[in-house]
Amino acid sequence: MSTLVINSFEEYKSYEGKELGSSEFLKITQDQINKFADATLDHQWIHIDQEKAKNESPYKNTIAHGYLTLSVLPYLWGQIVEVRNNKMMVNYGIENLKFITPVIVDSELRLSAELKSIVNLRGTSKAVLSISIEIKGQRKPALQADIVFLYHFIN
Repeated sequence: MSTLVINSFEEYKSYEGKELGSSEFLKITQDQINKFADATLDHQWIHIDQEKAKNESPYKNTIAHGYLTLSVLPYLWGQIVEVRNNKMMVNYGIENLKFITPVIVDSELRLSAELKSIVNLRGTSKAVLSISIEIKGQRKPALQADIVFLYHFIN
């Protein structure tokens, strides 16, 4: 897997409507889940109580928080595209986010991304990416969304 390097708005525009690629797989561990629970104060048993989850959960194991799954997006995105000649990139929004399949502890995730659109708004480039975070060995993804980034390319 090689990272796609983009140097300008025009280069980015050439990928409009195209698949940009997929990241490597990332394993989601119980330690990550526990740390996320601590950071967000979300200690629901389905995420952190392995014994109770084994006995009472329909998944027979703990599952990652949906927002933990979403939070690995920047790390995985960095494996797909490197935008250069850019003063700043801003996470602008997430549209149509759907959590589709629970991420069971020790599952492996990867990101796939397609550039839906990119427009130049008086020097700021607004890119809309259709993304899917896939679970290794599962037919349905963990989540799907359109993410919006703003780029400020150096002229």
